[in-house]
Parts: sequence; structure tokens; C-alpha cells
Amino acid sequence: MAGQVPLADVMAHLHRDRPVFHSEADLQHSFARALWELAPAIRSRLEVPQRTADRTERLDLLCIGPSARTAIEFKYPTRAWKGTAGSPVEDFALRDHGAPDVARRDYVFDMARLERFCERPGQNGLSLLLTNEPSLWTPPRPRSTQSRDHHFRIHQGRELTGQLLWGKGDYAANTRTLRGAYRLDWQPYSRQAGPGGEFRYLAAFTAPHRQPSLPPHPPRQPDVDAAAHTTP
Repeated sequence: MAGQVPLADVMAHLHRDRPVFHSEADLQHSFARALWELAPAIRSRLEVPQRTADRTERLDLLCIGPSARTAIEFKYPTRAWKGTAGSPVEDFALRDHGAPDVARRDYVFDMARLERFCERPGQNGLSLLLTNEPSLWTPPRPRSTQSRDHHFRIHQGRELTGQLLWGKGDYAANTRTLRGAYRLDWQPYSRQAGPGGEFRYLAAFTAPHRQPSLPPHPPRQPDVDAAAHTTP
């Protein structure tokens, strides 16, 4: 993270006091604080504009270290869960977001956005999803017809790369092309009492984009005509 601390250390530190979050915004702020506690040299900025020639998008969190940066997009889709957790102890009533296909799509959208945002040298990206929805990390059951989000599946062990179509490609607005290859590996985060009490996270890092190097210039040939007319 910003060249200073491994993500696993941040998540372990975060889990100590915050095993559950009220919302995605709560997760963003808590993550930024945990990162600062572990690596005070990193400066965190929320909702940072990313401007291009034709539009402006907002990045959830930009982590600025002394020699490197990490751009982060967060997702926190949940299923219904009620309970107490954390230090200090808090009451939680998570709502059921439903639509896991949309959650998958939005996570892939974040990956594609971060590939655009990481054009800057020394800046990598992190797509971070935390959830208690098991259908997101569980491989799908065999079926006779392909689901519309088949290319966007993010279960354990899946690799995402290249062009990803929504359905049969009949909804072009959802098509995304990833230049990197991402092997997905879910990690445990916390386990709470009752149905929906297991939380896992998925992290995919985007490497800084490297422009193709230009071939070296061929050695300059002497000007034959000029050489022929040079006075000895």
C-alpha cells in the first residue's frame, strides 16, 4: 500500500476493532484511519477527482506515500444481518442489497476504472470488496444456459482478463476490457454469530501502466553527398 505496508497488515489491524461496518462510507473512513495508524507517512484523500478530456470521475481513496501511491475503490454489498460487534461494541442492522449479479458487475467496473487511473508512474490500484454474501465467493452450479453475468463472475479461483461481455454482448454499456490478468483469491475477514455472519474480502491489485518502450534510433548514416564534397 503506497509502498509502505502490506494490505494483509491493514486488514488485520482493521479487523481488530471493526469486524463489521455500517456502510461503504464507514468502511472507507475506517480503512483510511487504520492505514494511517500503521504507516503515518501515508496521506489519505477521499473522493479525489480523476479528470480526463471528456469527463471527471471520483476515486474513493488515494493513498499518497513518500515514493508511491495507491488508488483504491471500495465495494461493500451485504446480505441482511443483525448483531453486535466491534470495540467499542456497536449494534448493526445490515440491509440486504440483493442483486449479486450487479455487485459482480460493479466490482469489475472498478477494476477497469483503476486501470485507467493508474496511468501515472508509481501509482498502483486496489479494488477491494468486503461482503457477507456467500454467493459472491462461491463457484456457480452448472446450468444449461449461461447467466448474463457469466463473464463477470468473481468466485474463488476465477481469473478475469480481456473483454468481458454482459449477457451475449447485447448490452454494450456493460462491456469492459481488462488489460491485466487477475486471479481472484478471497480471504477471511471476520465471523459473527448467526446467518450472514461470515465476512470475506477480495482484493485485486492493478499494476501501474507501462507505456511500450520505443525502439532505439538506428545509428545515423553519414551524408554521402556531403562527405564527397568535403575539402580534405
